[in-house]
Amino acid sequence: MALLAVEDALAQLLDGVTALPAEPVSINRVRGRVLAEPVLATLTQPPFDASAMDGYAIRWADLTGPWRVAGDSAAGHGWAGTLQPGEAARIFTGAPLPAGADTIVVQEEIRRDGDVATLSGEGPPRIGAHIRKAGQDFAAGDMLAGAGDPLTPARIGLLAAAGHGMLPVVRRPRVTLIATGDELVPPGVAPGPDQIVSSNGVMLRALFENAGADVDDPGIIPDRREALAAAIAAARGDIIVTIGGASVGDHDLVVPVLRDLGATLDFWKIAMRPGKPMLAGRFGGARVIGLPGNPVSAHVCALLFVLPLLARLGGRTEGLPMRRLPLAAPLAANGTRRDHLRARLTPDGLAEPFASQDSALLGRLAAAQLLIVRPPGAPAAATGETVDCIMLDSIGNVS
Repeated sequence: MALLAVEDALAQLLDGVTALPAEPVSINRVRGRVLAEPVLATLTQPPFDASAMDGYAIRWADLTGPWRVAGDSAAGHGWAGTLQPGEAARIFTGAPLPAGADTIVVQEEIRRDGDVATLSGEGPPRIGAHIRKAGQDFAAGDMLAGAGDPLTPARIGLLAAAGHGMLPVVRRPRVTLIATGDELVPPGVAPGPDQIVSSNGVMLRALFENAGADVDDPGIIPDRREALAAAIAAARGDIIVTIGGASVGDHDLVVPVLRDLGATLDFWKIAMRPGKPMLAGRFGGARVIGLPGNPVSAHVCALLFVLPLLARLGGRTEGLPMRRLPLAAPLAANGTRRDHLRARLTPDGLAEPFASQDSALLGRLAAAQLLIVRPPGAPAAATGETVDCIMLDSIGNVS
């Protein structure tokens, strides 16, 4: 099977993928989620003419006073009376405007002596000063947010004020992680002879949960066809992600097991480095992505393919944060595969690739702030030449 270009593989993976169905979620739990449907206001805000300042409610016709203070209007406790000529009502920010009043005089411009209020400053500049009119923010029936809008803290506050306690949000994508390998032990367990700790599972789980997915991890699956087949068949979710075993060695079982189960393979092997042996296919109603076992390869493939798929399913924009940055060191000409070089950002804003790019070096991956993207056949690049970079530190957390 010929190597597939990264761009073609991603287009093929996302072809026909749409946002998942809506589910109602409490407004207290929707941070970072995406609306599945338009949301209309069920209330009017403000629901009444309200004071924007602490002061005195008056009739503009009675300016410049003095006034007899006939009552008090506070937030949550409006004055039920009606202002008569020559009267004022003490009023506080957010309180309902009493009937008959049409203007607010701020308290700093009033001198109070018992029940008599006298103007001590210039007074309000116009009729209606310092009043928030009913419906000034929104009215019942107004569309306040549309399908696909992210639920930011401000938007959550808006929709709460509009009367909503539940919101229709796109269901979280569900991912099943299947790590294979007799050499693996769980984190926190001392490895035996010829064994290593399974770091990919926890790394990818964190990456996918940060991207808004619900992740199920059934544990490490031994290198036996029947065990791997049972794990894949039992997986429940929108995406099944296998880790390791996707190449062509005698112990690489993912491809033959998927074929035994009747899964379809959309592509296998991509013209990229690291991550060439990645595969994608379908099993039942789920997308299957087979990631390489090397940590850097798994992480880079997950960034380039799983995160965009999660974004599309979750109703979000699927692009990764990109910047053009000048190089801190020269780069040799690239080969036939798109390369992704781990790099740091220097204090003066240059992209500095690490000397070693071994796909098993987790230390270099953890220290990387960006990936320098080198297209297939890219010529040598000199210091100071600008290159495309994926900004790892700018990948958002939407969980």
